[in-house]
Amino acid sequence: MRGWLYSLAVVAAAASAAPPAFIEIEFEFTRNGSTIARVTEHLERSGEEYQLTETWKGRGLYALLGSARRVSRGSLTASALRPREFFDERSGRDTARAWFDWKTHQVTMQYKGERKTEPMFPDTQDRLSFLVALSLLPGKAQSTSYHVVDGRGLSQHKYQVLGRERLKTPAGEFDTVKVARLSEGERKENADVWLAAELGYLPVRLLVVQDDGTRLDQMAVRISKR
Repeated sequence: MRGWLYSLAVVAAAASAAPPAFIEIEFEFTRNGSTIARVTEHLERSGEEYQLTETWKGRGLYALLGSARRVSRGSLTASALRPREFFDERSGRDTARAWFDWKTHQVTMQYKGERKTEPMFPDTQDRLSFLVALSLLPGKAQSTSYHVVDGRGLSQHKYQVLGRERLKTPAGEFDTVKVARLSEGERKENADVWLAAELGYLPVRLLVVQDDGTRLDQMAVRISKR
């Protein structure tokens, strides 16, 4: 009986959870255990509007590569996230941009002076917003898919819920839902995301294991919210 009641409470909490109005999560990004960057995710919500900003700063030799900044703006409700504008600017590279028109169902992308407009799928997200869109998954479905736009092109991501897991990070311990990206075609790398219930199911860890065994691990080390 106790286990059944606990499961019911978990499902109810998952269905009603929402990301905080303001939260900043700092991650340590490692390659095979060696730190190569600090990544900061900054989410602000006002009503149904959101802005998500991600900044990268290299560490050690990787500091020579400079920095990166990505921004996504749009609307976020209990049932859907719809990006409106996205840009990705990095040291030594042209800025990639995308604009999403949900009335005409078209997305416009711009990179290296080339601008193109294409039909937009109902599940379209940008390269940053899909991580927040995943927070809507727990308690509602066991799998989902997105067409992800990065300003240069489009790719399809498919995810499946693997189960619940207690995760210990430098930023604290969290009850999480573990989600895996499904491999397709020639892509054999594995990608897992841990979504923290206490943070409205925002990611606190992302792990990619590439074809050659290289491990790219992004783990939360500091969290501030209000």
